[in-house]
Amino acid sequence: MSDTSHTHSSHGHHHEHDHDHEGSELSDIDLRVRALESLLIDKGYVDPAALDALIETYETKVGPRNGVRVVAKAWHDPGYKKWLLEDATAAIASLGYSGRQGEHMVVVANTPEEHNMVVCTLCSCYPWPVLGLPPAWYKSAPYRSRTVIDPRGVLKDFGIELPPETKITVWDSTAEIRYLVLPMRPAGTEGWAEDALAELITRNAMIGCDIARPPAQFAAVTGAR
Repeated sequence: MSDTSHTHSSHGHHHEHDHDHEGSELSDIDLRVRALESLLIDKGYVDPAALDALIETYETKVGPRNGVRVVAKAWHDPGYKKWLLEDATAAIASLGYSGRQGEHMVVVANTPEEHNMVVCTLCSCYPWPVLGLPPAWYKSAPYRSRTVIDPRGVLKDFGIELPPETKITVWDSTAEIRYLVLPMRPAGTEGWAEDALAELITRNAMIGCDIARPPAQFAAVTGAR
């Protein structure tokens, strides 16, 4: 059995990833953007305070915490989960999360048989309303190219090793469609409230480069109580 599934066009893909998660060097595009930003500020065309406020909004208010609420609710409420998988855009908007880069959402659920990952092979399309700004590694050329070629190797780079029989499907985000991964709910969380469940969800798990861990394992990895 093949352990990967390739779904391109507006749907899946597999990519591989040679990424440095933290502290990657700036790409040519990033350098050009920063140079343009500096020029616009120097010319008085852009207000640095307004730019900082916009960035802060996506990093601290619109960031992954919104996606965390979506996933926690889906874990807690079977009716909401069904709606989310059938019409993600409407289900997510019902929680107040919508807008630019999140106009057309698709949620794909991980199962013991299938693990989903998200990439944008052409640029860095990303669901801002639920995940905020994309991390540097998501935008990097190695991640964008390698994830479709060797998704299992990319997961290993992130410290995730799945059973060989688990199929891996990679979804290619486009200008029209953004994807969000619904991680599997960890065992041992039966009866937990949404707020408690939310503590187990990471941004990377919603991209598909991490998994939601059982409580004891999560505490060991994060140092949480």
